[in-house]
Amino acid sequence: MIKIAFLRRKCIGCNACVEVAPEHWVISKKDGKSYLRKSVKKGDYYLLELPDWEHERQTKAAELCPVRIIRVERGR
Repeated sequence: MIKIAFLRRKCIGCNACVEVAPEHWVISKKDGKSYLRKSVKKGDYYLLELPDWEHERQTKAAELCPVRIIRVERGR
């Protein structure tokens, strides 16, 4: 499993994550920021676990994020 941590409050709504993985990321019509579908809010972060095969795409989403607010880690 991989773990994604997303600091949504700092999102600028650039849409890069949505372009890479639209089934997991969407732009909110309410505030124009990205939202990580099916994630759980814990403190300031939205957290989600996904299968290992998602690692490459989610890492690409994190790399393309201009404000670097997406972290992707492999589970231990």
